Amino acid sequence: MAISSPTIQIILPSLLRRTIKAYALKAEIRQFGVELNRIGRSRNWQIKANTKQLEQIITFIQTTDEESWQWLAKKLQEHVKYTTYESILIIAKNNPNMTINELVIKTDCTLAQARKAIDEIEFLAD
Repeated sequence: MAISSPTIQIILPSLLRRTIKAYALKAEIRQFGVELNRIGRSRNWQIKANTKQLEQIITFIQTTDEESWQWLAKKLQEHVKYTTYESILIIAKNNPNMTINELVIKTDCTLAQARKAIDEIEFLAD
């Protein structure tokens, strides 16, 4: 059973005007395998990525010293939500040693959803 994360589309208003060294930021974002495109002739950009890719970008931005990139990390963080059962299952599968409580905290899911996801992964492993 292959589990894939759904693609999330996020509009990034005035990406180039809000960031210093935007060319470097765009190159780094694209290295994570996401799609980053300008929307028509506007100054807005659009990013298409899955939850894991967004988490990687957020972590990268947070570890840099470039202050002008931090707004992007906050913007992406707003969209990293684990509202579907499939996304909770992906997080649990990618972290096999995660406890039920850790899964609840990381994904903000219910205790029942976390138990179900971990039970399903353990059942598939057998």
